[in-house]
Formats: sequence, C-alpha cells, structure tokens
Amino acid sequence: MASEQHYCGKVDKVVAKGNHGPYAVARNDELGLVTFSLDPPVWQEGEYPENGTIVILSNIQKKSAGWRAKSGRFFRPSDEQRVQTEGSK
Repeated sequence: MASEQHYCGKVDKVVAKGNHGPYAVARNDELGLVTFSLDPPVWQEGEYPENGTIVILSNIQKKSAGWRAKSGRFFRPSDEQRVQTEGSK
C-alpha cells in the first residue's frame, strides 16, 4: 500500500464558530482551497492556526462544495525534507 499523500497549504481563513464547528480554509498550489475542521481528531494540534500559517493536510476527499482534509497539523522542520523529496518525483 502506498503512503498517503500530504499537501502543504497556507491558511487563508480561520472560522472559530462555524455552523458545524470551528474550521479553516487553506490554499494549496495543486488543489486550490481545502477546508478542514479544527476539532479533534482532524486538527492534531493544541491551538488553532492563524492566517498565513503553513499546514500539512492529508486524507483529502472531494465533496460537492470542494476539497476537505480529514487530517491536519502544523508544518514542522522535519517536513522540509519530505516536501523536497516529494517535489522531486
């Protein structure tokens, strides 16, 4: 089984009180806008991202309203090597 694809995104918008709970929208060069919940277990960090924060999104699903990530976390220094490696494929 292949490893799951991870996508980097830059947070465009954070909504702390959405109709279905807190969520954020990040922009990815390949997918465009990707929405993700800020509730666990989707968001794996103890604090919400801010606008402009780089995040790692995975388990991406296409919904009628656009792309959704079912897993998200902050971009870490250890992700630098992974991004360079995946980018060279």
